Amino acid sequence: MIKIVTIIGARPQFIKAAAVSRAIAKKNQSLAGSDHVKEIIVHTGQHYDANMSAIFFDELKIPRPDYNLNIGSGSHGSQTGQMLAEIEKVLIHEKPDTVLTYGDTNSTMAGALAAVKLHIPAVHVEAGLRSFNRQMPEEINRIVTDEVASVLFCPTKAAVNNLSAEGIIHKKGTTALIDFNSRHCYLVGDVMYDSILFNTKLAEKKSNILTVLELRPNEYYLATLHRAENTDDPLKLKNIFLAFNDIAAKGEKIILPIHPRTRKCLTELERQNKANGFCLNSGVRLVDPVGYLDMIQLEKNAKAIFTDSGGVQKEAYLLQIPCMTLRPETEWVETVAAGWNTLCGSSLKKLMVAYEVLNTGQGTLPPFLSDATTGSSGFKDGVGYYGDGHASEKIIDIIYKGFLRQ
Repeated sequence: MIKIVTIIGARPQFIKAAAVSRAIAKKNQSLAGSDHVKEIIVHTGQHYDANMSAIFFDELKIPRPDYNLNIGSGSHGSQTGQMLAEIEKVLIHEKPDTVLTYGDTNSTMAGALAAVKLHIPAVHVEAGLRSFNRQMPEEINRIVTDEVASVLFCPTKAAVNNLSAEGIIHKKGTTALIDFNSRHCYLVGDVMYDSILFNTKLAEKKSNILTVLELRPNEYYLATLHRAENTDDPLKLKNIFLAFNDIAAKGEKIILPIHPRTRKCLTELERQNKANGFCLNSGVRLVDPVGYLDMIQLEKNAKAIFTDSGGVQKEAYLLQIPCMTLRPETEWVETVAAGWNTLCGSSLKKLMVAYEVLNTGQGTLPPFLSDATTGSSGFKDGVGYYGDGHASEKIIDIIYKGFLRQ
């Protein structure tokens, strides 16, 4: 039996882990009991709000965590340090063959570091992504995790190229035994694409979020905002909400499922600017965080999306919804190259220009084709950027063969 310890702690990781957990269950159906892959799930507690954590386990049918570390929030050093200490205890007790980490959070880096310090091969799903902005905590987490991991699963060719530039060689085969002292890099596609394919139809059946919020398809914009570079900078946060106000003043609806940190920062921003008359337009509607199926429904029925989330950028692209990214750069460069995403940062001017481009109408062409870095003609040409929808199965096949006892 091969034992995997999976480290998760934030919403995007729950979604990715659900896809891989389904692949493990499918793999086990074809194996004798003694050959099964056993998964031990460790939830660090990085996202601890019920609407941001527990609901995902219920909706996505993720097995309940075997361990919940309840770390909660804190500074990067404090949070990561606590995670390292608590994950190490779990690994010493469980003695897994490998530790599986996802994405770019503190939970990701802590899981990988705890593993390699105990000489356990670390696996990184979504390896090789780079924004080339080292001021982003997520960028440091990616770089460190990729450097210490033994197995690197890349979602895109661009990710493979990034690792190649850093001296890590892509392996095209899938049968190599995993060596702790070697680097094993594979292009498998994106588990988020797997997830979208699986969950879109499920969302149509189970989500009633449009009814609850009294929304009609294609009559609202969706926004998400949570990155510290935006929320913790009063000027950036103000510019973004000034843009939202200007768009709402044109008769548009903007729905913003608001992150707890964003709500706190926005409340302080309104307090500090009260004398200047700053307040939200009634067309900017703040709602509580929503579950993944509800989020898919909101995304696929929106006119367009404003976001600083990497995952939401990619989901927008896969759902063929225009996206305006509230960052000056992105690790998901393919979405920009295909013309479905435009980088606005916190610039009021860029956000308003992007909004006007959307309203000029370009038929079936990607809305931001003029901003694209290639001449891609649209979604059908670009969907292959993220694989064939079977990334999770490939990951488990490679892990199974790589750790198979001789």
